[in-house]
Amino acid sequence: MSAHVQCAISGATATVTLVNPERRNALSIRMCDELGATLRELESSTTVRAVVLTGAGSSFCVGADLAAPAENRSLRGDSIEGDTARLRAATQLAELLYRMPQPTVAAIGGACAGAGLSLAAATDFRIAADTAVFNTAFLSAGLSGDLAGIWFLTQALGGARARELFLRPAKFDARRAAELGLVGAVVPADVLGKAAADLADGLAATAPLAIRAMKQNLIQAQTAPLGDYVTAEVDRMVRCFHTEDATEAASAFLDKRPPAFIGR
Repeated sequence: MSAHVQCAISGATATVTLVNPERRNALSIRMCDELGATLRELESSTTVRAVVLTGAGSSFCVGADLAAPAENRSLRGDSIEGDTARLRAATQLAELLYRMPQPTVAAIGGACAGAGLSLAAATDFRIAADTAVFNTAFLSAGLSGDLAGIWFLTQALGGARARELFLRPAKFDARRAAELGLVGAVVPADVLGKAAADLADGLAATAPLAIRAMKQNLIQAQTAPLGDYVTAEVDRMVRCFHTEDATEAASAFLDKRPPAFIGR
């Protein structure tokens, strides 16, 4: 098992936990490498249908581990070329999380800041504990932002909200995050894990091929011209219609019973 990233699978749901509670789950090179390997393994799984991302202890993730030894940080100051290569590799984590075929849920307890907020923003759904605290944090550190957080939050909240959060960094609580639309639900801290698992399990119970195709639609709809989008949408719709799951859904509807999807 990885030292800084743990993965537990229950039914068709995988829960991925960042484990560095002493540093509030700050991201080091080692944690980034382990998280990337875990997500790629889950991405190719035919049995995992939903993924939850969370943090150990009282925090989600506070961003880069600035106190880590230089050799365990993406940005080391050794050279422009070296820092660029390492940060591009780390940014692939956010892209991977965003493009995963399975629906993803961030279960946010405690601090969620900087690159940690970027990772949360890359997921499909976000649930926060009532103890969660958010901050973009980059500008306060003299930095412009990484792991595509600005792109994700601009897409999710709009340009005006993204400017407010990134150009005037400040802590805000879970209630404010819900008001902004950053999180979809706020729950008591002691039921955060169950709330995230219930959401993920519900997503995992849907037709897996259809939800993967729908995620592709949602991603493409953000950037593709209408003509390109509808061509791909029609293709995905027809392919889904010809699956055994679509036939099962129709039969279940007529029989007035829950469908049993098998991913074919």
